[in-house]
Amino acid sequence: MTTAKDLFIIAMDPKHSVGQGDLSLTLAGAELIDLIGAGAVALDGDRIVPDGPPTLDDRLMREAAAGLTRQAPYERIEDWLWRRGSDLSATYQAALEEDGELTPKRSGRLLFGSERMEPVDTSAHRRAADRGREEPVLAALASVIGVGVERSEDEPGLDDEAVTTVVAVVHDAVMELEAVRQRRAIERAAFANVWRGP
Repeated sequence: MTTAKDLFIIAMDPKHSVGQGDLSLTLAGAELIDLIGAGAVALDGDRIVPDGPPTLDDRLMREAAAGLTRQAPYERIEDWLWRRGSDLSATYQAALEEDGELTPKRSGRLLFGSERMEPVDTSAHRRAADRGREEPVLAALASVIGVGVERSEDEPGLDDEAVTTVVAVVHDAVMELEAVRQRRAIERAAFANVWRGP
C-alpha cells in the first residue's frame, strides 16, 4: 500500500471526522512523498523537479507521476497540492472500494455523501494502522488532519529534509483552507444579518 492509501484508511476510522478538502490536500502530499521516495522527483527549494522515469506499481501513483510539470520553471509544492488534491479523497475512496478495502455503513456519523464508508478489517487495514504508529512520515501527515496516531515520546521524528518540507507545506495548505472556511462562515453570517435587519 502507498502512504496515501494508508493515510486514507487511517482517516476513515469512525473515531475521526476529517474534512474532504483537508484529506485531499494531505493525500496529494503523501503521493509527493512517495514519488520522492521512488526517485521519481526531487525538490529544488519549493519546486518539484521530475527526476527520471519511475517504476510505480500503483495506478494512482502512476497518475500522479503523469501529472507532473516537466518543464522549467517547475511546479511549486503548494500549487501541486491544490491542483492534484482537487477531489483526490473521492478518487481514493473509489479505488479502495474497488479493492475491497472499504465498505458502506449507513449508521453513525457521515464522512462523505449520504453513507459513511468504513475500512474492512483486512491485512492492509491492520498494516496501515501499524505503520501509522511506527512510521514518523505517516504519523506526521495524519496529525496534519487531526488524526492522532499514538506514538511513544522517544520515537524519532522526520529525518529527511525533502519530506519535512512537504509535510510543512501540507500543514500550511490545510491551515489556509481552514482560514478560507472561517472567512466564508463570517461572510455568510454577516449577509444573513443584513437580510434579517436590526
